[in-house]
Amino acid sequence: MIFNNIITRKIKDTPLKIKLVITYILLTAIPMAIIGYITYKENTKAIEEQVGEYIPRLLHQANINIENELLQLNELPEAISNSSDIMAILRSNPYKDKSQYLKDQYTIESFLAKTYLDSKSSEIIGAFLLTNKGNYSSVKIPYTGFDLNKSKIPFGEMHELSGTSQIVLPNEITLSFQDNSNFILLVNEIKDVENRKSLGTLALAVKVSFIEDILNDIDKEERATMWVMDQNGYIIFHPKESLIGTVDQEITSYPLINGSFRTTYSNKKNILYSLNQSEENRWILVHSIPMQYLTERTDAVRNVTIIIFLLLIIATTILSVFTAWSVTKPLQTLSKVMKKVEKGNLHISIPPGNKDEVGVLADTFQSMLNQLRQLIKENYENELKQRDAKIYALQSQINPHFMYNTLETIGAVIEEEESELALEMVVILGEMLRYSLSEGKRLVPLQVEINHIKNYLTLQKIRFEDRVHFFFEGEDLIGKYYSPKFIIQPIVENSFKYGMSSRKVLSISIKFEIQQHTLHITVSDNGPGIDSSRMVEIQQSLNEIDYFSKESGLGLVNVNARIKMLFNENYGLSLQSENGEGTTINISIPLLEGECLNKYQSLEER
Repeated sequence: MIFNNIITRKIKDTPLKIKLVITYILLTAIPMAIIGYITYKENTKAIEEQVGEYIPRLLHQANINIENELLQLNELPEAISNSSDIMAILRSNPYKDKSQYLKDQYTIESFLAKTYLDSKSSEIIGAFLLTNKGNYSSVKIPYTGFDLNKSKIPFGEMHELSGTSQIVLPNEITLSFQDNSNFILLVNEIKDVENRKSLGTLALAVKVSFIEDILNDIDKEERATMWVMDQNGYIIFHPKESLIGTVDQEITSYPLINGSFRTTYSNKKNILYSLNQSEENRWILVHSIPMQYLTERTDAVRNVTIIIFLLLIIATTILSVFTAWSVTKPLQTLSKVMKKVEKGNLHISIPPGNKDEVGVLADTFQSMLNQLRQLIKENYENELKQRDAKIYALQSQINPHFMYNTLETIGAVIEEEESELALEMVVILGEMLRYSLSEGKRLVPLQVEINHIKNYLTLQKIRFEDRVHFFFEGEDLIGKYYSPKFIIQPIVENSFKYGMSSRKVLSISIKFEIQQHTLHITVSDNGPGIDSSRMVEIQQSLNEIDYFSKESGLGLVNVNARIKMLFNENYGLSLQSENGEGTTINISIPLLEGECLNKYQSLEER
């Protein structure tokens, strides 16, 4: 127990530099070595499993292709059934005259040569037709020892031949060819389709080279070996021709005949075997490849990785020692600065240091302090600007000229003894004054803002009569939304200010549209328009950061500034105008309802 306490105290008292180096070795070098070893083993295992799963599927497809090829070859005897001349000979009675037999023999053997040996099936090297009337043959290569059905059938004697379809391997017969061609014998029964009687048996000697072509199409890996054998181990095809016809003695030790397994021999050579047995002929297709060829790339990567790992360990250990020494000092300096900031000193300056991670951390912390001071300053200035904007907006809400002209119009109406009209105008003017002078939230129902504009336009309509026309479009879309106060009236006032002096009839259109969570209010008039130089001045005023300079001169700037200040730079005013073609002003604000409305109202309450 005392010894453990001493060790613990020693570790705690060890300098940070030493701790960093030891920690690096424990947490980096050793885990990297373990991970590298595990990764190599797992990659090797994964390769073996992938190949072990992939190759049997290829072998299965190869077996299917081999059986399909054999099925096509087994369909060749139909050519005899389709030949009326040959069938007539086979149906006739046993010969009494040998000359007739020789004549028929010539006819049949010519047919065999033309049909099977000269056909596209170039792998067929011999065709043998065994019947009750005699035996016939046609071959490409001279042969010896053909002893099927106990030698040649005696002339003129009736025999019952089973003629069943089967594959005969060379070890089951004495047939051989002079060039020692490796072959299999396809034996098929010839039946009379009219009475279903057996007329004889057709045996086709087929070179096994067609198996090689199929295997080459499936897998062109030169380092792998593939061969075909029957279920007893008799090798039907092998890349080494000397092994064809021999028996694979290892077949009894194979743990399975469909799948893959690895075998380690006495010379420590690992070989991966993959097997698949065909469903029809029960032939076994074997694929073998040494594991060293499967993992040679992984082994090369492993060797290179080990060399690089050792070099990195040496280099990074040296760097870790240097880094540990260089990190501690700026960390101590940064710690002292943070303690001062914690006490409320935001105007402290961090001395410049290195450009490493600790230096970047110090620079980032300094940048954070600068941004924090800037945000505090901007927040304070924004509050001042918002108050100024509100005062400036309230001052421009009711144009004194509009008040004077409206009262003058009311007086003229009274003189004409139109008391009801005068009363209506007084009521409307009262509603406008009440709306203008009311204190409260800057966000009001949009319908209330529209009613205020309608009151304004109604008074102007009474004053100018048929010289004023106004239209509203899309009003039914905005019943549930909110907007800032007095964002439409300054724009309509500009239309009257410049339009009535140059147009006999002033037409004003106010349109409401909703696009992608944004409300667009478009005010259009047929006034004199704005020339290009004035448009540039107005656009510059709208883009100025100092929104609230009274020298900007237009109610448009006031509206644009309040919208951007309340929401963000993505909203505000945009103008389209040509000299003599009228003016169109678009106001864009967010759809203020639900959570969005609560968000801005809570900000306003702050």
